[in-house]
Amino acid sequence: MNKIKNLSESSFLKLFFAFISACFIVGAFCMPDRGTMLSGLWTILSNPGKITTNYFALGGYAATFLNMGLVGLCCLGIYVATGATCNNVSTFATILTIGFGSWGMHIINIWPTVLGVVVYCLVKREKLAANANAMLFSTGIAPLISDLLVRYPNAETVGFNLPGLVVTLLVGLFIGFLLPAGLTHAPKVHKGFDLYSAAVPVCLMAFFLNATLYKTMGVDLPAAPGAETLQIASQSTVNIFCIIVFGLCVLGGIALGCKPKDYMQLLCAKDHVGNVSGTLGKAVFLTNVGIYGLFILAYYNAIGASFNGVTLGIIFCMLCTCNSGSHPGNVWPIMLGYVVGSFVFGWLSSLAGGAFAMTINAQAIAIGLCFANGLSPVASRYGWFWGAVAGLAHYVLVTSVPNMHGGFCVYNGGFTAAVICVLMIPVLERFVKTKSEKVS
Repeated sequence: MNKIKNLSESSFLKLFFAFISACFIVGAFCMPDRGTMLSGLWTILSNPGKITTNYFALGGYAATFLNMGLVGLCCLGIYVATGATCNNVSTFATILTIGFGSWGMHIINIWPTVLGVVVYCLVKREKLAANANAMLFSTGIAPLISDLLVRYPNAETVGFNLPGLVVTLLVGLFIGFLLPAGLTHAPKVHKGFDLYSAAVPVCLMAFFLNATLYKTMGVDLPAAPGAETLQIASQSTVNIFCIIVFGLCVLGGIALGCKPKDYMQLLCAKDHVGNVSGTLGKAVFLTNVGIYGLFILAYYNAIGASFNGVTLGIIFCMLCTCNSGSHPGNVWPIMLGYVVGSFVFGWLSSLAGGAFAMTINAQAIAIGLCFANGLSPVASRYGWFWGAVAGLAHYVLVTSVPNMHGGFCVYNGGFTAAVICVLMIPVLERFVKTKSEKVS
C-alpha cells in the first residue's frame, strides 16, 4: 500500500484505469452467457450503434462487459503509448468512454477519429501526449462511425465494405483533425460550468455531418433501435457488479488513509473543487469514486430504472466527473430538479390533455440526468436551489437535442448542459451572489 501511496498522480490514475478495465473483463467471464462472449462481441462490432443501442440485447451480457473492459484498455494504451500525464481530465475522458462501451462505442468505431487527432498533431507539430485527452473525446461521435462503416447510405445493415471504410476514414479524419481547436474554445461557451465541455464541439460536428450526409444528400435517416430492445435488462447483474467495484474503491480509499474529515472537505467546499486527486489527494479521490458511484446506483434503483446495458453505461458516464468535482453534495440538487420537473410537467400535461412520456424513470430521462450532473459547478458555486433550477431546465431540453444530430452523438446531454449554461449563467452572474460572496 505504501508503494501506491507514493505513486505520482498520473501513475496512480493509470493504475486506476487498469483496475476498472480489469473489473469489466473479469465480470465478462462471470456472466452466464460467457460461452457466446466472442460471437456476441462480433455482433456488437458489426452492427450500428445509434443511441440508444442496448448492447445487452445486441451482443449479450458477457460481450458487453468484455467490450467495456477492452475499450478501457484501449484508453489506457493511448495514455501509455503517447507518454501522456494523466489528470482529472484524463479520468473524465477514460471513465466516460468506458461507460459508452455498453451503448454506442466499441473497439473498432473509436479509432477513425483518434487517427484524425494524430494527423492534427503531425500537421501542427504538437506532441501526441498533449492531445491524448482529445483522442478520447473525439470518440463521442462513434455511433456515426459505425453507421458509415456498416450501412450508409442504406437503411439496413449491409456489413463492412470498401466504400463505407473510405467514407468512414474521411469523416473520422475530418472530426479528429478539427476537434482539438474546438476543445480549446469550448469552455468559453459555458464559462466552466459544464463539466462535459467536449460535448460542445463534438455535438456541433455531429449536427453538421448529420445535415450533410443525410438531410442535404436526401438520404433517409436510419431508425433507432426498437424500444423493445431496452427491455433486455438485469437489475441483479448491474447492482452486484457496481456494488463490488464501488465498494472496493471505498475500501481502497480508506486503506490509503482517507478519513471522514478528509472526505467532508470535498463535500463542504465553498467552491467547486475542479481536480479532486490533485487538490485533496488520491485517497479522497478513490473514496469519492466509491461513494459517488453507490449514490448514483441508489438513485437509479430508487426511480425504478430499467437496468439494461444503457443504464449500466450511464452509471459510469455519470461517474466520470468524480475527479472533476462532482459528488453527492452538489449533484442531489440536480436530481431534485429532475424529479420536480417530472411531477410538474406530468401534471401540466394531464391538464393540457397531452401524452406525457417524460416520467422520471423513462430511459431518455434517466440518460438525461446522467449528463445533467455536469452542471454540478452551478450548485457548488450558487447553492442547491440554483442547482435544482439548472437540473429542471436540463430536464425540459434534453430530449429535444437528438433532433439536431440524428442520434449519432453520445454527448447529447453534455451539449444540453452547455445550452443551459448559455441561458442561465449570465443571469446568475448579474443577479445572484455566489456562496463565497454570501459568506463574506
